[in-house]
Amino acid sequence: MTPAARARQRYRQAFGAGANLTGDMADFVLALDQGTSSSRAIVFDHGGIAVASVQQPFQQIYPRPGWVEHDPEEIWQTQLATAKEAIKHAKAGAGEIAAIGITNQRETTVIWDRDGKPISNAIVWQDRRTAPICDEMRAAGLEPLFRERTGLLLDPYFSGTKVRWLLNNVGGARRRAEAGELMFGTIDSWLLYRLCGIHVTDYTNASRTLLFNIFDLRWDDDLLRALDVPSSLLPAVRPSSGVFAQTSAFGPPIPVAGVGGDQQAALFGQAAFAPGMAKNTYGTGAFLLMNVGQKRVASKSLLTTIAWGLSRNGGDEITYALEGSVFIAGAAVQWLRDELGIISSAAESQQLAESVPDSGGVYVVPAFVGLGAPHWDPHARGAVFGLTRGSNRAHLTRATLEAIAFQTRDVIEAVEADSGVTLSELRVDGGAAANDLLLQIQADVLGREVVRPAVLETTALGAAYLAGLAVGFWKDFDDVSRNWREDRRFSPQMAEARREEMYVGWKRAVERAKGWATG
Repeated sequence: MTPAARARQRYRQAFGAGANLTGDMADFVLALDQGTSSSRAIVFDHGGIAVASVQQPFQQIYPRPGWVEHDPEEIWQTQLATAKEAIKHAKAGAGEIAAIGITNQRETTVIWDRDGKPISNAIVWQDRRTAPICDEMRAAGLEPLFRERTGLLLDPYFSGTKVRWLLNNVGGARRRAEAGELMFGTIDSWLLYRLCGIHVTDYTNASRTLLFNIFDLRWDDDLLRALDVPSSLLPAVRPSSGVFAQTSAFGPPIPVAGVGGDQQAALFGQAAFAPGMAKNTYGTGAFLLMNVGQKRVASKSLLTTIAWGLSRNGGDEITYALEGSVFIAGAAVQWLRDELGIISSAAESQQLAESVPDSGGVYVVPAFVGLGAPHWDPHARGAVFGLTRGSNRAHLTRATLEAIAFQTRDVIEAVEADSGVTLSELRVDGGAAANDLLLQIQADVLGREVVRPAVLETTALGAAYLAGLAVGFWKDFDDVSRNWREDRRFSPQMAEARREEMYVGWKRAVERAKGWATG
C-alpha cells in the first residue's frame, strides 16, 4: 500500500468511511518546528496524524551569566537535515507534500547580510543582557507607549532591545544597517530566507518584536525611533496562512504556506478557534494562551498578542490572544539532568518524583533567566527553599515538577482576572505533557481537570494546519477541529486545604527569589 493510500485509510478509519477528503491532493503536509533546544520536522497526514518525525538538538551557547545564544547556521542545517529525513522516513516524494508550514521559537533575534551570512550568533529569547536597556527606557516613561501599541512589556524577552544591542555592539553593524546592507528577523524569517530567498515574517512573529503595532498592523515609526532601529532592517509582514513562496530545497517546488510563532501555532493546533478557549504548552518554558477573538483586551500583567492573522473577505482578519509566558518549565527538568546529574533522562523525572509522596516542604523557583508572567522580574534568579537534612534528589525532582504547575496557576489566575473567563478545564500539550505525574500535579494545584490530546506536538500540527488550509489540504476550521481527539483527562485528587497551603508556600518562595541580581 502506498503512503497516500495508508494516509487515506487512517483518516477514514478514524472519522468514518464517508469522511470528506479534499479533491485531488497531495497526501501530506510537512511542518518545520524550530525550537529552543532542537530542530524537528514532522510529516502529517489529513487526519492530523504524524507519519514521520525527526529531531536534532543543537548547541546552547552561554557566553556569560544571563546570556543565551544560538548559531543561526547550525539552526538552518539541523532544520534542513531533519526535513529531508522526515520526508524520507514517510516514504513520500516531494510531490506528495502539499505544503510546508513553519513554526519557531519566538523573539530569538538574527541579523544577517544580503549574502545570507549572520553578523553574529542569534540572541535567544531567554537572554537577559538587555535588561539595562529596558530599565533605562522604563525610567524614561516609555513603557506605556509600548504597552499601548504592541501589547507587550519592556522586557529583555522581546526582540527589539536585542536588535538595538546587536547594532550597538557588533562592529560596523549600525553603519551597515543604515546603508541597507543588513536584515533582521526572528527564526521564521531566517528559515524563509534560506528556503526561499525572501525577507518576510507573519503577524504572530512580528507581534513579538516590540516594533510592530498590533492594532494598526504596521511597523511603528515611534517605536523604531525609541529603540533606534532603522526600518530598512525589517521584513515584510504577511498573514499566517497563505503561500509565502516556493522552495526547491527538497526537489520539486513545494509551497511554504503557513508560518506561526510556536505558542500561537500550538493554540491553532489545539483547534482553539472560539474566544475563551485556551491551552498551555509545556516546552522549554510554559505558555498559556487564551483566544480573545477580535477584541482588544487590556492586561496589567499579561501580554496581548496576535494569535493569528488570516486573509478573509479581501482583507486580513486578526485574532488576538492573552498570553502568560513562563520562561523555564521543561528546561528545569533539563537542568536536573544536565547540570545537576540527578536524573539521566527527562522521562526519569516521573519515576523518581513518584518515589516520594510529596516534596517534603522543598520549593524550587526556576528563575534561571528571571521571571516572566505575571511577575516580570528580569533580576530574579533561581532558588531552592525548604531544604532539610532529610531532603533528597527525589524531593528536589518532585519540587521541580510542582514549580512548573505552580507557575501555570500563577498565569491562569491572571488570565481569568483579565478576561473575565473561568476555565472549566485546561488543554495541554508539548513534550513535558507526556509526564503523567506532572499533569496530575497540575490538576491538583489548579483544582480543575487537565486534558491531554492524542497529538502532543500541537505546535508542529498548528503550523501544518496553517499551511494546509492555505492550499486546500484542509477545507476550513471545522475540517481541522474534527481531527482533535482526547488522550487522557486528569482530575484533581488533592484536598483544597492542602492545595492552598502549598500555593501559599510557593508564593513566599517566589517573593524571596525576586530582585536577586540587582546591584
